[in-house]
Amino acid sequence: MALSERRLFRLLEKLALPSGDYVVTGSGPLLAHGLKASIHDLDLVARGKAWEMAETLGPVVGSQSGFGRRIALDHGAIEVFDHWVGGLTDVDAIIDGAELIDGIPFMSLKDTLIWKRGLGRAKDLADVRLIEEYLSVPAR
Repeated sequence: MALSERRLFRLLEKLALPSGDYVVTGSGPLLAHGLKASIHDLDLVARGKAWEMAETLGPVVGSQSGFGRRIALDHGAIEVFDHWVGGLTDVDAIIDGAELIDGIPFMSLKDTLIWKRGLGRAKDLADVRLIEEYLSVPAR
């Protein structure tokens, strides 16, 4: 199924955020690369105009990690963060290093790997293995 046909990405498209100011993080990059069949929500990291637009769409609260701020949209289907954790705290570098897939900016798999290794949760370690396997395969 194309990303544009998935509910979460239709919701994202409706937000009309400027692509140079946000990136899809979390498990979104794994879905985009075909490493996961589905995900339950979208995590975004935003700056500048994209963050300003998100601020008009929902209440700004502290993030669960205790770092930065978060805006939950559509009952948490999309969460927009102004900060990221797990060894990747440079928001500009994360966004500037995005991979465009179907016109959507995703955190690179290399950055996703660093982040998931940094978290070290059981579900993330399973994803780490998937990403390592994917990246070890010769050019696609």
